[in-house]
Amino acid sequence: MLFIFDWDGTLCNSLDRIVASAQRSAIDTGLSEPSTESVRSIVGLGLFEAIDQMFPNLPAADRELMVSRYKYHFASLGQEIPSPLYDDALHTLETLRAGDHQIAVATGKSRMGLDLVLKEIDLVGYFDATRCADETRSKPHPLMLQEILTELDYSAADALMIGDTEFDLEMANAAGMKSIGVTYGAHGVARLRKCNPEILVDDLRSILEFGFS
Repeated sequence: MLFIFDWDGTLCNSLDRIVASAQRSAIDTGLSEPSTESVRSIVGLGLFEAIDQMFPNLPAADRELMVSRYKYHFASLGQEIPSPLYDDALHTLETLRAGDHQIAVATGKSRMGLDLVLKEIDLVGYFDATRCADETRSKPHPLMLQEILTELDYSAADALMIGDTEFDLEMANAAGMKSIGVTYGAHGVARLRKCNPEILVDDLRSILEFGFS
């Protein structure tokens, strides 16, 4: 079976770093600082799509500046606000791999951003496939999942999406794929539940108890 994981807020404890980067980049662009809640609400989207939701009708030059400043701050905050894996993440991934399953990542991060954090935590080359928002369509469009399925030669029926936002679960629904929602990430239980995941779990290790591994 193929297990496709979201990154931020699912495998990686990076939400504080994302919030700080968004807030600092907004200030750099001359905009009001977005609240923590408003930033968390758009985690999972591609960077351009996220900015468009936080700041509708932003002039193109300001949009480009905020993207540039966000990338700068996210890269520079690595030591101040590191992005480690959640406690149960590596155990869960290793258990799945030991069971002859394949694992992939579908993320709203840019390729540069994902490669940066994979290098920081020494997981370069660990996943069977990864797909980033700047390489394809942003969540919740299903193209990201469809491309991973094609690359690894799986059908949607033989794959599972695990994520912490409604964008992850809506993407899975659009791709005809089952999903699991994790409750410790960016979106609350009510937002996840309305997307009809197979189950909601409070920690990643719990997915190993539901017969998927």
